Amino acid sequence: MAVESVQAVASICNLKDSIPSEFIRPEIEQPAITTYHGIVPEIPTIDISDPDVEKVVGLMAKASREWGIFQIVNHGIPDDVIRRLQAVGRQFFELPQEEKEAYAKQPGSQSIEGYGSKLQKEIEGKKSWVDHLFHKIWPPSSINYRFWPKIPSSYREVNEEYAKYMGEVVDKLFQGLSIGLGLERHRLKEASGGEEVEYMMKINYYPPCPRPDLALGVVAHTDLSAITILVPNEVPGLQVFKDDRWIDAKYIPNALIIHIGDQIEILSNGKYKAVLHRTTVDKERTRMSWPVFLEPPSELVVGPIADLLDEENPPKYKAKKFKDYSFCKLNKIPQ
Repeated sequence: MAVESVQAVASICNLKDSIPSEFIRPEIEQPAITTYHGIVPEIPTIDISDPDVEKVVGLMAKASREWGIFQIVNHGIPDDVIRRLQAVGRQFFELPQEEKEAYAKQPGSQSIEGYGSKLQKEIEGKKSWVDHLFHKIWPPSSINYRFWPKIPSSYREVNEEYAKYMGEVVDKLFQGLSIGLGLERHRLKEASGGEEVEYMMKINYYPPCPRPDLALGVVAHTDLSAITILVPNEVPGLQVFKDDRWIDAKYIPNALIIHIGDQIEILSNGKYKAVLHRTTVDKERTRMSWPVFLEPPSELVVGPIADLLDEENPPKYKAKKFKDYSFCKLNKIPQ
């Protein structure tokens, strides 16, 4: 199935130093106008290997309340595992277009899995400067290998190894965030699906863009996941909306960037905030990122945890099946 690839558009545009009008964002979104370049606080960085668990929990909770995002270092995933993950993803996107299209999303499918460039309803026909590949990497029962590239041949082995290491990081995050709310350590993971939490891998590929001042790789959004665990490459581009300003995220080699997603905001009844973020693009270099979205099973009903509610803290969110929440969000339907 043919995919309208941004990679193909980019190869033509780079010859003429302009981009099609559908990629030009309105002025209120254009990064050249809206990025703040003054002195700003940095996104918190947390060493999760610190033996002082109380300190780590405090830092995670503070960052989740005030920022909705933090970076973690000494997380236990070996550097070479991350390098291999990046290498096989890059090799897939360097394949000829027709080979990538073998993994295209199914027309009419309710699933977002597969290769493509469109994810959600596009307002006023505007497009984002990105191609992507989605597929689940955990649990094994949820995996559809039809969307896992066969080239490079090591793709499956590398992604399975990454998923294995990720399990420990996931547990540390859920536990720390639970304790930070005054809950038992298992509560947030349990409320997100327990051992059935699905790890949805996405590879974002942002080709060089002749007009990075006018385009965005991904428009401003919060993630519909519970938590997102992201590996970037060395090309900067992630921006966070903080104190009414768009600020750049600092690149820290081998750190993981943790986003609080909508489902944790809902479960915490707004105590933790899903981070509003977007992605800019580069004129000369390809930016890539590897977010894994930790998502509840589609039929699971997610709503504020009862232990966090009382007369002074009534529920701020509706309880809803995750599949219904996702459908509304991707189709721009009010929740």
